Amino acid sequence: MANPWLEDCALKDTAAALKAGGVVAYPTEGVWGLGCLPDNEPAVGRILALKQRPVEKGLILVAADFSQVAHWLKPVTDAQQALLDASWPGPNTWLIPHNGRVSPMVTGQHAKLAVRVSDHPVVRALCELSGSALVSTSANPQGLDAAMTAREVNAYFEGRLDAVSPGEVGARGRPSVIRDLETGAEIRA
Repeated sequence: MANPWLEDCALKDTAAALKAGGVVAYPTEGVWGLGCLPDNEPAVGRILALKQRPVEKGLILVAADFSQVAHWLKPVTDAQQALLDASWPGPNTWLIPHNGRVSPMVTGQHAKLAVRVSDHPVVRALCELSGSALVSTSANPQGLDAAMTAREVNAYFEGRLDAVSPGEVGARGRPSVIRDLETGAEIRA
């Protein structure tokens, strides 16, 4: 089934802002997120500053499909790929060893990259329209609750984002689960 968001004019404008180097807000499976293109270090730096988040913590990448993140990762085994395939698309973020090609501003101090193939139609459309995975982190300054509506995003970041996409948060109501692909350990429930 085709994703109707691919034809939405406001979402196309949001994708254009991403491609122009912008920082945008958009709904995800559980909360509103802030995002940019992962290779744009000035935009990643803006997100870290907006959130007041230390670079050492790292950020998540979201994608429409695994091919959008695979070039930043070390190869996975067949068994690991089966785990990923069974959990995606969906609200499951995996820590996977990266190959050093992604900015340390995204990975933080970690040898693993946090990645998720989203099932949220707005996230998927933004990734497809921008031709890239996106940096994704909850839309809130450090220590405050994640935004659940566009109104809350605007209250936190009024005038400091390049676009706020249309759409609504999915039914999950909380951030994604984070697991380590090598150990299976759950990092965030």
